Amino acid sequence: MNWRPLGSWRYWLRHRNFAIGAAITGLIAAMALVSVVWTPYAVDDLSIARRMAGPSWDHWLGTDIYGRDMLTMIMLGARNSIEVAVVAVGIGLAAGLPLGLWAATAGGWVDEIVGRLTDVTFAFPYILTAILVTALLGAGALTAMLAIGIFNIAVFARVTRGGARQIYGREFVRAALALGRRRTDVALRHVLPNTASVVIVQATIQFAVAILAEAGLSYLGLGTQPPHPSWGKMLLDAQNFMHLDAAQAIIPGVAIALAVLGLNLLGDGLRDMLDPRLRVFRAVG
Repeated sequence: MNWRPLGSWRYWLRHRNFAIGAAITGLIAAMALVSVVWTPYAVDDLSIARRMAGPSWDHWLGTDIYGRDMLTMIMLGARNSIEVAVVAVGIGLAAGLPLGLWAATAGGWVDEIVGRLTDVTFAFPYILTAILVTALLGAGALTAMLAIGIFNIAVFARVTRGGARQIYGREFVRAALALGRRRTDVALRHVLPNTASVVIVQATIQFAVAILAEAGLSYLGLGTQPPHPSWGKMLLDAQNFMHLDAAQAIIPGVAIALAVLGLNLLGDGLRDMLDPRLRVFRAVG
């Protein structure tokens, strides 16, 4: 009797949450990639004569209050959201993962200080951090990246620290330490690989959080600035015209909701498949 390998594509696709999340996320990522080389219209192609026009063969999703093509704005907004999220999650991983692993490995006062620092960071939401960064650097995509990234450092530090502390309690790690292995070697060769699944799942979830946060900061005027499109800025522009054309707000709102839903389903599916306690193997004869 053989167990179906975890790497089999059928194994991944038969998990409904993962399959749906991967499909939604893949669609948005593909749309963002296509926008790098092609969009239906230029972002600065304005026409007052065609403002708030309904869907047509020329403009599949209609036009906004400035006469710009909505599909073009959604595509470029997807690219902007993904760019901000990638950098923000990257900042969190690059700083938070080694910090959390160091805290769990060193223990004592190092662990206590890192724990208290993460608590302090959680006391200041990314919006407050963005206001501070804006005062220093001005509003823009860089502000959103730094604000969300600083918040993510605390998230990944706490997740890595918690996961690593659990691994340090396992028998194989205790055996390695009893044999005289240095704690640094044990951390890199045994603890870090066994916390990778938790970190991967958390990164997927934080990616969704970063997209939502970027939209919120842009809506408040602290994120991406014109002429660069942003889903949050599209919502801000549409709020005074919803009584005339509700699609102006519905379209970017649905884009944000789908992106967050897809990534959350993807993270939920990854958690079920990567966690040995939740994984279910299917036997084949």
